[in-house]
Amino acid sequence: MMLLLYTIATRLYFFGIRIASIFNNKAALIIKGHKNWRQKLAEQVDPNSKYIWIHCASLGEFEQGRPLIEKFKTDPLTKDYKILLSFFSSSGYQIRKNYEFADIVCYLPFDTKNNAHDFVQILKPDFAIFVKYEFWHYFLDELNNENIPAYCISAIFRENQMFFKSYGKFFLKTLHNFRYIFVQDENSKKLLTTKNITNVDVCGDTRMDRVIQIASKKYDNPFLEEFSKGKHTLVCGSTWPEDEEILSKFINASDDKYRYIIAPHEVNDKHIRGLLQLINKPVILYSEINSQSPKNYSVVIIDTIGLLSKLYRFGNIAYIGGGFGKGIHNVLEAAVYNIAVIFGPNYKKFKEADDLVKIGAGFSIKTLLELSDITKRLFEYDLYALGTQNEAKDYIFKSSGSTQHTFTKLHLIGEF
Repeated sequence: MMLLLYTIATRLYFFGIRIASIFNNKAALIIKGHKNWRQKLAEQVDPNSKYIWIHCASLGEFEQGRPLIEKFKTDPLTKDYKILLSFFSSSGYQIRKNYEFADIVCYLPFDTKNNAHDFVQILKPDFAIFVKYEFWHYFLDELNNENIPAYCISAIFRENQMFFKSYGKFFLKTLHNFRYIFVQDENSKKLLTTKNITNVDVCGDTRMDRVIQIASKKYDNPFLEEFSKGKHTLVCGSTWPEDEEILSKFINASDDKYRYIIAPHEVNDKHIRGLLQLINKPVILYSEINSQSPKNYSVVIIDTIGLLSKLYRFGNIAYIGGGFGKGIHNVLEAAVYNIAVIFGPNYKKFKEADDLVKIGAGFSIKTLLELSDITKRLFEYDLYALGTQNEAKDYIFKSSGSTQHTFTKLHLIGEF
């Protein structure tokens, strides 16, 4: 019965994407990317090569999988394998379709029995890795039927998830198709153990290795360096309208000695125009900097993609968007630069954010007054700020090494 309901639900979901594609560009890109996928995949696969298939839902999961992908492509033990990288979202595919460490980048077909069978038969991977949250029943079932090992990395489980509910046996069965599950924390392992899933290893979050890698690379940006030099600078990343409503009020009422860099989650013209209208301080778009003098502006709006993870280095504090909606974005990209992070109230599903709050390097706010209070403390009181910076730094570096741990475990299991 649950399989039938799952099949109906997923097909309704996919049908909804088709309907949405009429007026939604992201949905349209997914539908376009799925067209003739069998033929396109068959043309790209080299039948004489060994493949590792790595699947990511979107960009966030890609950043978790990326350190392991690059380890596979550079380590002598695995450098001869080819990598197929699949995405479900159009944003992930569009931005990373030319990723240099992947031999094939494609959309994952919708989760049906026929699609799963054909995809696996065309690719014939040596093994597959699903990053964090991707648990597609038919694909995992097909891999299991073909005796192709499947692994899940950087996974995290919570007691309120469907796997641990009375009605969750069907979804729990899907997890049994993984040969091994690499989880972020001990709590996840304990939860799985209560359901007789014991092929579990606690290895942390591979994103720690990724953000350390990004922060260690030299990045020159003369305008932003001059813009933030000697100034209290707040970098706001992946902001949504709900974040920007509070942030704009804070910015408009703030001291002129403060500086702000805002990188919205959406950079379409309509959103950028709306954001410009909210801010009364001297503001410039990143795309229009040219030879402008940084001293003439208090706010820079980043109206392009791909820069955010590098921008936090110019800040004394970071504000991470999404916390007034479904959940916050990547706090680790900011914390790695030894700065405190601020975000909205919806952060409890994100272990790293919860951890930072507990150690005093992360702060959740609900109101403009709370944002003003914590920002003033972090900007104006050096000893207080230094304490949060040290905690953020220690948290990131003490939690690193997940990529090597996972790679070593796969080697010991005998995958390569």
